[in-house]
Amino acid sequence: MPGLMRSVLLLVMAAVAASALPPLPAPASVPRPGPVTGAPYAPTPILPGGVVVTLYPPGSPFLKADRVKEAEQYNMSQSVPGRINSIVNIHNPSIEVHTVDRSLNTGAAVILVAGGGHNSLNVGSESADFVPFFYNYGVNTIILRNRLRKDGYNVQTDAVNDALQSVRLVRAYAKEWNIDPNKIGMMGFSAGAELTSSAAVLYEDFDKKNSAPGDPLAGISSRPDFVGVIYPGPTPFARNRTAPPIPRNVPPAFIVCGGSGDRVHAVWAIEYYNAMLALSVPNIEMHLYGNGRHPGDPLGDGTHMSGGLTERNNTPYGTWQFRFIDWFRDLGFLQKPGVETKAAKDIAGFVSP
Repeated sequence: MPGLMRSVLLLVMAAVAASALPPLPAPASVPRPGPVTGAPYAPTPILPGGVVVTLYPPGSPFLKADRVKEAEQYNMSQSVPGRINSIVNIHNPSIEVHTVDRSLNTGAAVILVAGGGHNSLNVGSESADFVPFFYNYGVNTIILRNRLRKDGYNVQTDAVNDALQSVRLVRAYAKEWNIDPNKIGMMGFSAGAELTSSAAVLYEDFDKKNSAPGDPLAGISSRPDFVGVIYPGPTPFARNRTAPPIPRNVPPAFIVCGGSGDRVHAVWAIEYYNAMLALSVPNIEMHLYGNGRHPGDPLGDGTHMSGGLTERNNTPYGTWQFRFIDWFRDLGFLQKPGVETKAAKDIAGFVSP
């Protein structure tokens, strides 16, 4: 009985102590969309320290004048305060730049192109989470906010143009951001990989169409120096599409997907790989994992498959990002700025054997 009384007393004391605790403060630095004004919408950073630059100048023919003033809409996590899951209503597309310390800087830059089925932009797991990951390897990161089919835009023109314009813009500011202009590439996820795979083969046509003397980016190449094609949507080489010609200096590609568990996306990955392999394009690497599902797919326990950097239920598929780093290092992108990469040497030899 004395022991029971003591336990009760301890519980009472704990309850009193808990009731004396001050209330928790509200989450700090919660990202919010910018205000609506009479001017084109000004996107705000979704991560601390981000520098946001819109892709096109005011009045650009690429923009819809009747919608460019609308604010973006954020879908916030219900369980993690301050975390953005996705963004919609993007009418003034932009890049958000996160540079690394000079002591770490390799000069390499990865433009992150999130998925979401062209209905939303999953910038949480497929963009923001990669900023600290790449920082530790000395790689600068750029989060692309491209326009969406859900908001009335064409994927193959508007969204692909946004992807290509982002490469030109990063290259234009490379000196200011301490980025090597020859080490700028893209990594796309699902619908975002549909854009990166298109950018990898359509940059020549884009540059020709956007070379007018009045264009401040005229003469700056939109060619990515590498592409990541991560559990891709349909690439330009999908069976129901007319395949474009492949430029001789098409960039190297790292391709990853689940296998039979994500069969549709795996087929799209294979189609891109086979198109490159048929021409003997150098430095094309593909990983198909036997145990893997697409992000969002329902699992047997009532949950859904995660994406991005997550461990995918502790399967080997959850380590793909380290295979990318192996490939990236092998091609010379983790050397100091200004050192010619193996990727550049190999493609030069391929163009002029």
